Amino acid sequence: MTRHVAIIGGGFFGTMLAIHLMHRGLQATIIKRRPAAGVGLAYGDADPVHLLNVPAANMSAFPDRPDHFVRWLEANGRADSAEAFIPRRVFGDYIRDLLAEAKARFPGRLAIVRDRAVDLQIGCAGVSLTRASGSAIEADVAVLAVGNLPPGAPAGLDPAAFEKDSYIGDPWQHDPAAGLLPDDRVLILGTGLSMIDMVLRLRLEGFTGQITALSRRGLMPHCHASQSPYQPLDHFPPAELSLLVKRVRARSAAIGWRNAVDELRLFTQALWSGADPVRRARFMRHLRPWWDIHRHRIAPRVADEIDGLLKERSLTIFAARVATLSQHGDMIEVVFQRRGRRAPETARFRRVINCMGPLSDVRRADEPILRRLADRGLIRADGLGLGIDVDRHSRTFDCHGGSSDSLFAIGPMSRGAFWEIIAVPDIRVQAAQVAQRLDLNDGYTDGRAPDAGSTIGGGLNRSADDIPHLR
Repeated sequence: MTRHVAIIGGGFFGTMLAIHLMHRGLQATIIKRRPAAGVGLAYGDADPVHLLNVPAANMSAFPDRPDHFVRWLEANGRADSAEAFIPRRVFGDYIRDLLAEAKARFPGRLAIVRDRAVDLQIGCAGVSLTRASGSAIEADVAVLAVGNLPPGAPAGLDPAAFEKDSYIGDPWQHDPAAGLLPDDRVLILGTGLSMIDMVLRLRLEGFTGQITALSRRGLMPHCHASQSPYQPLDHFPPAELSLLVKRVRARSAAIGWRNAVDELRLFTQALWSGADPVRRARFMRHLRPWWDIHRHRIAPRVADEIDGLLKERSLTIFAARVATLSQHGDMIEVVFQRRGRRAPETARFRRVINCMGPLSDVRRADEPILRRLADRGLIRADGLGLGIDVDRHSRTFDCHGGSSDSLFAIGPMSRGAFWEIIAVPDIRVQAAQVAQRLDLNDGYTDGRAPDAGSTIGGGLNRSADDIPHLR
């Protein structure tokens, strides 16, 4: 019987799992490096200009209480916030409050250890977790909730070859504006959500110079906008990619592209789980960039600020492939080729910032526990290199294809199995379901168990038979 769960990671993913476990009468230990549990990089290190990318009404921590976050906001002096894009720091305060409330209600059920988990042994009696300090934590089960890893270095680039203040490989571990002068130029590798955050942070920190951002396609996230009511799909969408694209285009013409993309959320995990490796690879190769910019949108206020910078030409975004980067004094020389052009171009920048998105391939991870588990064959990468290979219950697969009841992985690192597992509405369901599986008694001690299968936007392991209006 599972009584003690060791959770590696103290951000939103690990914190929500711990809260569910405490409510179910289980003991949890969170092992984390950051001073405060409950927030992680996304919400703990966010600046005031960083807003949630989703309206508050969709950000409840509990799948069966969709208005929970909005009610918390109202109780804390933020009325009429359901459609507002709240600062991420405020959401971090919300999660911290939930954790504090659960700790006070269930004393002795949670231990928080500030340390780094560096290795894990799995035995007949459970797991033994090795800490960087040298001591061990014994538990029945371990859950990898490490969140997003730092960006990986571009192919062929050695970060050690650059001056520390010239190349920033992990934008969240440095002040990106430190030491910059008004006439300096900054290059951002990547044009997605991380780029948006970095541009806002550079401006907040007082940098007024030129910012250039590039990626292979030069695509930037679209923004949210108010939408008219519509009748959602009453049947399962086609699984074949070409037919699905045609359906989305037809629905876009009828109800608007934002509604057409949003209504797929109920089906995306089922579509992904039902797709074979070839179809998944086709999606990643041909459709993912366009899916990302339409699906993962930014707040209107943020979009307005970015548009303003583009119009005044202090921010330039274009499609290009980087050929080489080399240090020249205190500058980095970049040779790149714009999309659609044959001739390469050369430019020098005072600073280059890697915002190419989090590294997902555990075979390249710099996280000690992931690397050691992979080296010993206790975990393996999924077929597309999106993260850790897990089954539909979030149990990890070893190198021989066997799943373990002693080791789970949740959050973005389980994307290979679920695809849509990086947003709060999906992760909160996964945390509830894993807690439910670990609780052999299958019942909350306070009688208020969130329904592990319910969700605003979809749920893990769903098919057409699980969706009421499609039965």
